[in-house]
Amino acid sequence: MPLTKDEISKIADMLYEAELKRIPIDPITDIYPSITIDDAYKIQLVNVERKVSKGERVIGRKIGLTSKVMQKLFNVYEPDYGHLTNTMYVCDGGSISLSSLIQPKVEAEIAFILKEDLRGPGLTVVDLLRATEGVVPALEIIDSRIKNWRIKIQDTIADNGGAARFVLGSKITKLEDLDLRLVGMVFEVNDEVVATAAGASVMGNPVLAVLWLANKLLQYGTYLRAGEVILSGSLISAVDVKPGDFVRATFDRLGTVSVRFTP
Repeated sequence: MPLTKDEISKIADMLYEAELKRIPIDPITDIYPSITIDDAYKIQLVNVERKVSKGERVIGRKIGLTSKVMQKLFNVYEPDYGHLTNTMYVCDGGSISLSSLIQPKVEAEIAFILKEDLRGPGLTVVDLLRATEGVVPALEIIDSRIKNWRIKIQDTIADNGGAARFVLGSKITKLEDLDLRLVGMVFEVNDEVVATAAGASVMGNPVLAVLWLANKLLQYGTYLRAGEVILSGSLISAVDVKPGDFVRATFDRLGTVSVRFTP
């Protein structure tokens, strides 16, 4: 049975307070075992609208659960998504204070920059390629407002997909003659290589992840807009960070992106 409007509002309040005060809460799925994925997206939207009402701007979306391994872990068969706002953006080479977050992790991604609106249904790869200005290397800093990352799919969706901060590289690359499946990436922490991957790690091709999102949004009465940033999903498993860590991802042909973490 779907949650009531009052329950959705109450859960949204809990998550908002957890983020504001940096004090995580118990899993929502423990408190409300009947919560559905649709309920979770409604909760997410309540807090997005709350932030917009306080002056933030939605400037993009993030896609999660883009690997078969992660989908199997959560017992789902498609990705999820969250919203990015202007206050989450961090300049390339900038710094992030860990005291502003709860239990952050870092992921390396390929971000799409749109030059045209994308409104489903029935969008194709050709539509997406036509609407894309280019791609840039990106780091996503995810965080969970749920204690100890003890989450199910409904928890993470309600929690805006764990969105916290994101960093974009300074070089934008056109998609012409670029096969994102074959774009290799080296991920370093404090100049030590800790992971390598290729674009194919994301649903076989990051293009397919963004296309999924563009068609999925119709279900919730919205669409991707020109100028938005779309984080297409992590090429690697999320990496824990600590104060002083310097993180850099280097992508073949796309360039680099980096950030430093402070106390």
